[in-house]
Amino acid sequence: MYVGMAAAAARAEQLDSIADNLANAETPGYKASRPAFQSFLPPRGLAGPGAPQDKVFAGVVATGTDLSLGPVRTTDNPLDVVPEGQSFLSVGTLSGQVAYTRNGKLTLTPDGMLVADGRPVLGETGKPILIPPGAQVTISQAGVVSADQRVVDTLALFNLQGNIVRVGPQLYAAGPGGMVTPADGGVSTGQLEMGNVTPLESTVQMINAQRQYETAMQAIQTYRTLDARAVEVGKVR
Repeated sequence: MYVGMAAAAARAEQLDSIADNLANAETPGYKASRPAFQSFLPPRGLAGPGAPQDKVFAGVVATGTDLSLGPVRTTDNPLDVVPEGQSFLSVGTLSGQVAYTRNGKLTLTPDGMLVADGRPVLGETGKPILIPPGAQVTISQAGVVSADQRVVDTLALFNLQGNIVRVGPQLYAAGPGGMVTPADGGVSTGQLEMGNVTPLESTVQMINAQRQYETAMQAIQTYRTLDARAVEVGKVR
C-alpha cells in the first residue's frame, strides 16, 4: 500500500509540472520543468528491525529546468528581441536581486524605463536602461539600445550553466553549483522565442501521467480491500 502511495504522490507532482508547462506553452521565454524520479528502499527503522528489504518506493527527487530553445515567432515589433544562442537577458526583481529571462517582449514604462514583463532590463552598466521621454527607441543586432540614434546602453547577456532554478514567471537564476557567465553575441529583433513545450506534447504526457496515477490509486484500493477481508477472516465468531 505504501508503494502505491509513493507512486501516486510522485505522479501527482508530475501532473502539476505538466499542467504548468501546458499553461505556459505560448508564454515568451518559458522553459519547461521536468521532474526527476528515483526508486529507493525504505529506511530500516520504518520497516522494522530485521524486516526484509523487498519493497521499492518511487519518488520525485528534483524538478529541473529544460533550457532547450523554443520556437521563434516573428512579430516585427522593434522592441521584441531573442537573445542569440542560449543566452539570457538580465532583469531586476522586486527583492532587488538580479534574475535572468529569455522573455524578450520589451516595453517602455511611462517614465521611460525598458522593462520585460514589468521588470527593469539591465544594461552592461548593471543599471536599468532609461529612455528620454518621447525618444524613438531602436535595438541593434549587437544589443545596443539607442534613443533618437544616440547610444543609451547595451543589453547585458549571460549564460546559465549547471543547476538552474526558477525564481519567478519566466525568471531563472543559478542554484547551488550553478554558474552565470557573461555571454558574447547579440539579439535578433522583431522576434520572440515562445515556450519550449507544445500543447500536444504536454497533453500526451498528462494523459500518460494521469493513467499512471489512476493505476497507483487502484493498487492502494485493492490492498485496502485485501486488508479488510483479512480482518474479517481473522475474526473469532
